[in-house]
Parts: sequence; C-alpha cells; structure tokens
Amino acid sequence: MSEVIKHECGIAMLRLRKPLSYFIEKYGTPTYAISKMYLLMEKQRNRGQDGAGIASIKLDLEPGFPFVDRARSVEADPINDIFKKVGKKLNKISKDNTKYFDADYLRQNIPFMGDVYMGHLRYGTHGKNTIAHCHPFMRNNNWRSRQLIMAGNFNMTNVDELFDKLVHLGQHPKENVDTVTVMEKIGHFLDLEVQDLFQKNNNSGLTNIEISNKIEEELDLCKVLTRSCKDFDGGYAIMGLTGYGGSFVARDVNGIRPAYYYADDEIVVVASEKTAIKTAFNADYDLIKEIQPGHALIVNKDSSYEEKEYLTPQEKLSCSFERIYFSRGTDPAIYEERKKLGELLVPKVLKALDYDLENTVFSYIPNTAETAFLGMMAGMDKYLVKKRLEAIENGVSGEELEKMMTFRPRQEKLVIKDVKARTFIADDTMRDDMVAHVYDTTYEVIKKKVDTLVVIDDSIVRGTTLEKSIIQMLDRLEPKRIIVVSSAPQIRYPDCYGINMSKMKEFVAFRAMIKLVKKRNMDELLDEVYYRSKSILRKDVIDENLVQTLYDQFSDEEISQEIAEIIKLDHIKADVEVIYQTVDNLHEACPHHLGDWYFTGNFPTHGGMKVANQAFVNYMEGKEIRAY
Repeated sequence: MSEVIKHECGIAMLRLRKPLSYFIEKYGTPTYAISKMYLLMEKQRNRGQDGAGIASIKLDLEPGFPFVDRARSVEADPINDIFKKVGKKLNKISKDNTKYFDADYLRQNIPFMGDVYMGHLRYGTHGKNTIAHCHPFMRNNNWRSRQLIMAGNFNMTNVDELFDKLVHLGQHPKENVDTVTVMEKIGHFLDLEVQDLFQKNNNSGLTNIEISNKIEEELDLCKVLTRSCKDFDGGYAIMGLTGYGGSFVARDVNGIRPAYYYADDEIVVVASEKTAIKTAFNADYDLIKEIQPGHALIVNKDSSYEEKEYLTPQEKLSCSFERIYFSRGTDPAIYEERKKLGELLVPKVLKALDYDLENTVFSYIPNTAETAFLGMMAGMDKYLVKKRLEAIENGVSGEELEKMMTFRPRQEKLVIKDVKARTFIADDTMRDDMVAHVYDTTYEVIKKKVDTLVVIDDSIVRGTTLEKSIIQMLDRLEPKRIIVVSSAPQIRYPDCYGINMSKMKEFVAFRAMIKLVKKRNMDELLDEVYYRSKSILRKDVIDENLVQTLYDQFSDEEISQEIAEIIKLDHIKADVEVIYQTVDNLHEACPHHLGDWYFTGNFPTHGGMKVANQAFVNYMEGKEIRAY
C-alpha cells in the first residue's frame, strides 16, 4: 500500500498443557514458552509498531510468591525491548545449572516462568501512545478467580453507552475508553459469577481455601462472556486470563476480527494470523482452526479446552482488508486470494489499453502489491494463450504466428521505495517536495511518448502519495499514459472496527464524489442528506447509511475518472487513468471474507451505521474529529 494506514492489532495466547519440568526435560531449556511467544509476536509484527505487551500466570503457586507478571513497551522496537526485560533475570542464572534447570526454583523466583501467556501488538487507532495505553490491562484482586488480565484486537462503537451502564451498576470507571470499559464490564460479571459460586458453597462445610479451589473448578467463563458481551457493538477478538489459569479468546458475532487456534497434547495457542502459529509450532495448516463468530475458545484450569457459542452468531463478515493487505501474504489462502484479485482486473486493464500490449509496461507499488501483480500477469498470460490458440485455429502461420508465440508482456520494477527518505521539514512547499521523493524509479526503460505504464497498488485510500509522489515520478519517464490499478474497490466509508480511517474527507473516492456533486449542481442533495443524517442520529437504533444516497448518483467509473483528475496535477504531461477492483470480484476472490463496509457502506452493526452518518455530519460541519 502506497499510503500506510494503521489497522488491526495482533494477539497471541499460549497455554502449556504440561508442567515446566516437562519442557525442560524434553527441550533442554526453560525458555520453551518464552521463545514461542516471541515467535508468535515477531511473526505478527506487521500488526502493530506503536507498542507491545506480554503477561503470564503461574498456576497453583504457593501464597507469598507473585503469580502474575507483565511487561509492556512503547520503545522503537517494542517486541525486542519486552523480551530483553523478560529474559533479564533468567539470563543472570543461565550459568548456574542447579537453578537454571530447576522448575520449582524458576517458578518461585524468575518472572514469566508461567503456564499461561498473553501477548499483544498495538496499533493505536486513536489515543496517546504511552505505556498506560498498552495492553495487556490488569484488574487486580487477591482472589485468583477475580484477577483478570485482558488484551485484544477490538474497537467498540458504543463505548459511551457501555460506560454509562458501568456507572449505573455502581462502578466508577477511571477512563472512558473501550479497553478499560470492556475489561470492567467483563470483570463485573466475573465478580458476580465468583460471588454466586461462593454463596452456593458457603454452607457446604468446606473451608474458604477449599471453596476458592472449588470456584476455580466450577467457574463458567462462557456464562461470564454471555452476560457481559451481549450489548457490545463493534469488531473484536478479546483475550482474557484469570489468576487461576482459566482463559478465553472471544470473537464478535460477525467474525470481523480474526482469531485462529491450534492445540496438541503440549500446548493450546491462539493468534490473529495462521502463519504465526504455523511458523512457531510447525503445525499442519489443516489443524489450525478459526474461532467462529459469536464463539469463544475457553481453556480451563486443567488445560482442557472447548470452542463454545456465547452469543448468537450473525452473518460472517470478516474483514476483507485482512486478505487484501493487513495479514502477511505467506498464508497460502491469502496468497492465492491476492493473486486472484490481480487476475480479475485483467479484462478492465485490457479494455483500457485497447488491447495494445506491445506498447505497455507493467509494474507495481512495492511491497504488498507484488502478489496481486503476479496474479495480473498470470491473467495476461492466460489471455495470450487464448489468443494464440485462436490464431492457430484461424490458420495463422509463419512469422506472424512466431511473433505471437514468442511475445511476452514487458514487466519492469519502476517504483522503488526509498526507505531513507523522511518528510521532516515543516514548510508545506518543501515538505511536498520531500514527499515526492519518498519513492524513486528506474529510468530509461520505456519508450517515451509511446508506452503506457500500468502500475498496480493493493488499495488507494487518500490518493495523496499518488498525487504528490508516484504520478510525478512516473511522469518524468515521459510515458504516453499512466494507468493506476487498485486490487481493492474504492474506499468510500470510515471503518469503525479498528482501521484508522475515520474521516470522510480523507478518502479520495469521497472527495471525487463531492466534486461530481458540485460539478452537476447537486448541492441541494448534500444539504438534504446532511439534515436527514442529523435527524437519524437522534434515534436510539440506526439502521440506515444515508451517505450511500450520494454515491448512488454516480457510476463507479465516473468516480474513478474524477479520482484520476484529482491525482493528476496540472504539470503532469501523461494521461492518467485509475482502475478499481469491483466489489463482486472482491467477493469472488475472497469468498469466505465478505466484510466490505468500507467499500459499500453496508455496516454489519447499528454502531457502524451511526458512524457513517456521523462522519458525514462532521464533514459538512467542518469538524476535524473522529466519528466514533
């Protein structure tokens, strides 16, 4: 993606199903779990560089020893910073074999020699970037069953409503932010469940210690989640650890946020991406399962586990942006989907070229668009094979047939990202000049005034990098035309489930639509949608996205043409065209991941509909604030 956008965080959870002594004996080291957690987080580094955190629980540790450990970091390389902290005390005794391989000593004296681990990678879509904003969050209690540690990949659209409910329950939340609110909500019902079990066993003749153990055996985490999450509106994959070792990973009812798990006789592991689990444990892909919408993976104190329905699942609408861009392309399914996205663009590209491949050079925006580029070129090869077969059937022979048989589309690496370039100058004029040089190009590889350049990107969000850098850079090569191709459809609406896309005017597709409205003297429609949006926002339940009315006035092609005008500055000599993927093709390429609200405006929750209308109202009122 030529324009970096912050997106969904990464989660990792690991439960050891054998005692520490087992892993020391089998693997010859006490660092098995820590090493695996490092791999799980490192292989999801793409999911957050704003901060990271890790926590662990030691099961059945004697009173007087700390059973909870946590480390967080917002340093430039937070993952490595954390694991330096994690390994600090362990490294000090690494030369002392009597201590280093003594499981009892390690559990009592060395932090993070635990049984259950939680890791988090943060992309802060809003809020400050401080340690205080880093997951995991802790809700401390001397009762192990009431101790709660939480982290997640989530964004709630109804935080204010959830906050008010906590206040009405008699709580005094310290912050009105979704992470704290979610933790306090789940923590409240965890407390109630513990209290119910205490009352149930209080007259049984058991001691308080025996009652505590019985609570830990009988505590129903699925019931806690059902009671606490029923009014959540948003996308989420939430992890929770209790002090006694019970844990859960809960996924929202539409499966918007990803969560996968794998289990064998040694471990249960959860991550946001399948490839992280595959790499860390060399697990068979077929054995890595997806937590289903409205379900939670519950791991009990005895390490037994079960995927249980805690809320009624709705239509599965997992985020398609995961497939287009966010998740690592080393996942075989994602790799094939991205290639398919590129291949499905071929008919549109050929039509735009008037089928003139001899005077065309193909390239891509590094680095995430490379796979879609491979798919597009594979599609071009299929087209050429078909043309050759038709030629043979029609009796073409000799030099003409030889030319057709040997022809290959020209492919060049024209766009090169100069990672050393920095836009550190505050002056707007010079800053724009610096932005224009973030990318570089390969010169003298095209026929000037003759060739058309086709450059594919995985998505076009704001269009600013195209406008201020890439188009200008490619124009210096003096092509006849520049065709920018997006393997994703037009991004038209804000995402309120985690991606940092919250303001309407940031989207080049929205700006193009507004320009068309004004060109065609349709300002009255803008006002009408504005006032209707203001009115609908007064309702308790919002089930209509009125901004769709504006987009419905124009075809996708009309908006694409206007986008081309926006990104082509006056001094650009080449003709510029923009081609977008269709939503139908997106669904064909990614049939199991149909979440497309940022393209279509079809939000799966009432909160999403509210955000779309509020974002438009904010635009019309000139407010530079988030819509959620």
